[in-house]
Amino acid sequence: MQAEFRAPRRRTRVQEEYVAPLPVSRSPGERSHFRAELLNQHVLVRHPDHIQSIYNQGYFGKGVLSRARPDHSISYQWEQYEGLFLPVISRSRYEELLRWAGSTLSAQGLDEDAVNQTLLSLSQPVEMEDVRREMSRGEEAGPNGGACPRAKRSGSGVDPKAKRSCRLDRQNHNSDPGSDQNHDHDSDPDPGASSDQNLDPDSDVDPLVPGPGFVLVVSDSEVCGGVREVRRTPFSLTEYLQLSLEEAFFLVYSLGCLSVYLKQEPLSIIQLWRRFRSLRPDFVSSFAAYQHCRSRGWVPKVGGGAKYGVDLMLYRKGPPFYHASYSVVIERTDDTFRGSALRPFSWRSLAALSRITSNVSKELMLCYIIYPANLSEAELDSPVCLGRLKVQEVIVNRWVSSKERAEQDDV
Repeated sequence: MQAEFRAPRRRTRVQEEYVAPLPVSRSPGERSHFRAELLNQHVLVRHPDHIQSIYNQGYFGKGVLSRARPDHSISYQWEQYEGLFLPVISRSRYEELLRWAGSTLSAQGLDEDAVNQTLLSLSQPVEMEDVRREMSRGEEAGPNGGACPRAKRSGSGVDPKAKRSCRLDRQNHNSDPGSDQNHDHDSDPDPGASSDQNLDPDSDVDPLVPGPGFVLVVSDSEVCGGVREVRRTPFSLTEYLQLSLEEAFFLVYSLGCLSVYLKQEPLSIIQLWRRFRSLRPDFVSSFAAYQHCRSRGWVPKVGGGAKYGVDLMLYRKGPPFYHASYSVVIERTDDTFRGSALRPFSWRSLAALSRITSNVSKELMLCYIIYPANLSEAELDSPVCLGRLKVQEVIVNRWVSSKERAEQDDV
């Protein structure tokens, strides 16, 4: 039976422009090169420029503090205050941040008096003249705290990263702009998207540019009114980009644009392959499926399939533009399709998974990684073995008796 193709469902609200994925260049001088670090069992990208390039050009990884795009902010509600846009937080939230800062200072070996004195100086209200003075010195901070001056937009020269850093609509944070209540319940990949998606780029709307690390503290009882004080941010959380093992090895091996370091030493491809295999016994099969889907033009997301009980979710172009089309289960088998399954299915569990997938308007795909009978364990110790593996896709559709009877009547 031949599977029926279903066109991907585009999201109703798209807040960003599509950027071509990372190119594969034969010239080493033209090839982008990024750096990541292997910490425990995680691959992290720390450099801000590398984070933006890797995520924007292919949607690899996720922010360690965010649901998808690495754009964590200390507050998603911003407000104009005496000509500056400041992140708004409640007094109780600010006191909580002070306690966290105190615990961090104590862990660094400072005595109690020094900690209290530091926190006292941080929690003092700051005059707006001091805020503007620090801005004039060019001191800037990321989305963890800031002040945004109102300035006129000049053509298309506004940095979209700066626009995403300064949120004005708190509702964008609490709601899911990409969800479809009637069909799809998967989470939005970019929950912090700004509310200016309907604005004309040539209009006179003022851009928001991150500034020094200040916040606007308001009383808990009157979040939208009452006493407002400008204070310094107690501390800032630096967000990194976390790559799955499959994503990291694809960037290293297939695209050649990433180097993974362990204890300040770069790992070779063989070293990285063996380490990933030791961390994940099924890494060979999962990477073969991941590389196969990427080579077909899909954007596979590893972590997104956990809540649907699958291994991968496949997106066209990227999560900000389309809902996931396929939920993929990876299976290992041999030439006769009798190998030990990575996930043994009963008819009941398969029917349940198929029903869940259908309820969220996706299709269930079984991705079989076929291992040759003569493939030895020694050959699996090198990524060269990927050339001997075969991939076969099977679409699972739920049988509906009434639909079949209607089709037979038509015939």
